[in-house]
Amino acid sequence: MATRQAGQAEAKPNRKQRRELQRRIWTDKPGLEVVHPDAAGIDIGNREHYVAIAPGRSEQPVRKFSCFTEGLRELAQFLKAHGIRSVAMQSTGVYWIPLYDVLEEEGFEVYLVNARDTKNLPGRKSDVQESQWLLKLHTYGLLRNSFRPPSEIRVLRSYWRQRGEHVRTAGECVQRMQKALTQMNLQLANVISDIMGVTGQKILRAILAGERDAEKLAEMRHERIQASRKEIVASLTGNWRPELLFALQQEMDRYDFCQQQMAECDEKIQEHLGTLPARAKEPGPAGKPAPQGKKRAGGNAPSFALDQELVRITGVDFTRIDGINVMTAQTILSEVGLDMSQWKTEAHFASWLGLCPNNPVTGGRVLRRGTRKIVSRAATAFRIAASTLRRSDSYLGAQFRRFRTKLGAPKAITAMAHKLAVLFYRMLRYGQDYIDRGQQFYQDKYREQQVALLKRRAAQLGLAVVPDTSRTGAA
Repeated sequence: MATRQAGQAEAKPNRKQRRELQRRIWTDKPGLEVVHPDAAGIDIGNREHYVAIAPGRSEQPVRKFSCFTEGLRELAQFLKAHGIRSVAMQSTGVYWIPLYDVLEEEGFEVYLVNARDTKNLPGRKSDVQESQWLLKLHTYGLLRNSFRPPSEIRVLRSYWRQRGEHVRTAGECVQRMQKALTQMNLQLANVISDIMGVTGQKILRAILAGERDAEKLAEMRHERIQASRKEIVASLTGNWRPELLFALQQEMDRYDFCQQQMAECDEKIQEHLGTLPARAKEPGPAGKPAPQGKKRAGGNAPSFALDQELVRITGVDFTRIDGINVMTAQTILSEVGLDMSQWKTEAHFASWLGLCPNNPVTGGRVLRRGTRKIVSRAATAFRIAASTLRRSDSYLGAQFRRFRTKLGAPKAITAMAHKLAVLFYRMLRYGQDYIDRGQQFYQDKYREQQVALLKRRAAQLGLAVVPDTSRTGAA
């Protein structure tokens, strides 16, 4: 019986052996197999698109179409007439979007591929050769389709990105206003943390209205301002240069216009979120509802209850994850959508975000260590959320501080961004609630792991670890 169990244990491969089996190159069929027989390749351009199909389907297998809507319709009809079902194109700028929408509307399977994955052989390059090369790669299934969220999420993403542009523009206006104040030696930003707060805006608008008396301006301070009246009076004593006051007025007008644009975006976002279906919220442990997260959304938060809308359409409260507020959750959802089944596992999701190690190996030697260099707003949001865990008194905060001590800040941020992405994936796909066990729980768990490690090392050396009861009793 023991021999049989030992044989079964030897037959079962370990984790390393399973990885080697997955990486093994099978040589039973070394040739390429046709995966997409009804394929076409399209080279995207600013003025015209080149379409290549199999030579046996048409006397003119490569054709050129204009980028006008009429030309795109003709392109789709050309593909339909020759029995094309799957199309591959590169994500060139924003020129591919109108054609993608037309082909998707006509029912084609559209592969949007990264230009780095379609590099041709060295030599002369032309639009005709590029379309034919895409056709060859796509026919044999050598291209990976890029992720593109469904249409309702793309609409939400457009509204949210547009709003983000207004937020950045408003921030630039505030910086220019601070510059103008500093040039006039009005050091208001040194005594008030936010010059666009209640007190700051009252003072600035009074200055632009013609008030120059520092005593009267200091009377506008809010009672919660920590700076004293005397400090505010001293900070508002400077030179009132007309050209700088003119610049201050223009930046204030631009700031107000950005706020108006943001409010219009909020209306569109709220209206569109209302069209998305609700998702049932899973009950918490023992049938009790999970507590709601309580986090500030920030000064640029929408004017409506965005957190309630996100809970309604996702069924979970992402703000319960430490480091993620409602603005971060909205940014991630507008980029990845609501359907996490697009990625098989949480590991695939983290790899798509570029938050997993990418260590190329050749000759048994690792060439370089690090993550893939990709541009992803969702990954950036996870990294920003991870960087805020430094002073958090939570389980994730304690883990981040240990990673930061051991690996350094950049690697620790990436590791914690990966952790947040995994938690986000589990909550959105399976409806699980996140429960923070606290900083003390993590420290106790880490201590148990270290003690178990010391015991194993001591046993290998023929020693034993004995607890210090004197210190325990004193504690």
